[in-house]
Amino acid sequence: MEFFRKKTNIDFMALRKLAAIFSTVLVLGSIITLAINGLNWGLEFTGGTEVHVLYQKPVDLTEVRTLIKQAGFKDAVVQSYGTTKNVLVRIGGHQNLQKKTIGHEVIQALPNATLQSVNYIGPQVGKELATNGALALFIAMLGTAIYIALRFEWRFSVSAAISLLHDPILILGCFSLFHMEFDLISLAAVLTIIGYSLNDTIVVFDRVRENFRKYKKGTPTEVVNASVNQTLSRTIMTSGLTLLAVVALLIFGGPTLHGFSIALLIGIIVGTYSSIYVAGALAVALGLKREDLLPKAKFSDDRP
Repeated sequence: MEFFRKKTNIDFMALRKLAAIFSTVLVLGSIITLAINGLNWGLEFTGGTEVHVLYQKPVDLTEVRTLIKQAGFKDAVVQSYGTTKNVLVRIGGHQNLQKKTIGHEVIQALPNATLQSVNYIGPQVGKELATNGALALFIAMLGTAIYIALRFEWRFSVSAAISLLHDPILILGCFSLFHMEFDLISLAAVLTIIGYSLNDTIVVFDRVRENFRKYKKGTPTEVVNASVNQTLSRTIMTSGLTLLAVVALLIFGGPTLHGFSIALLIGIIVGTYSSIYVAGALAVALGLKREDLLPKAKFSDDRP
């Protein structure tokens, strides 16, 4: 199934220098923003209190959020917990208050609810989660770099690793710039985008290798251009349909999934761009040649 009726012949590589400057500016801007503003860490990373309450009948979460804000917990996160009768109120900070005090204040704000449990997450646990999250990102990128080096060629490995580093930095930069809360769900979205971007990059790399072996003539730039054009329909349909689902999630998913859907939305756009103008163009800039991807000739000894 093709998105375009006719084969496209877009010269993507002609813009690779401008794309390199554009990506560099965005990455540096994201790093500066992160250095100045930092991230608005969620409850899992900063520590706080989780209050689980139960209603006798399904409850409107919007009404619960309004009551919780009126009680003074303006940054509290309210979400369903298993069923529409169970509600989880997540309150960051307030470490100076005891668990019983916070639970009592929440129940006072929600007169029709019954208190089920109150759990406190200490800052040490949050620090450990942040460390494990960063470690997960590092291991994911290292593993993919090794995989690509073994399956393709080291230039592809380096360019893919830089591309995978490029995407999370831009996502985190957007979260920092707009002071959006970054929690474990957002971290899961970043890890998902790494896999999504890698899949698109692998498709392009596989077509590049195939075309190098298929066509005897053509420069690396021409081969990469042809490969991107040949996979363009697949890229547009995959990214477009995924974007439709993410936009629906952003609109109808509610505040709980807001960070997750925003991270996916940014990541899909950035990941599609980086698979062409970061991974593909960088491989050409590193000196990719036809000989690097041709199958190795096997030595045979004809002596009796």
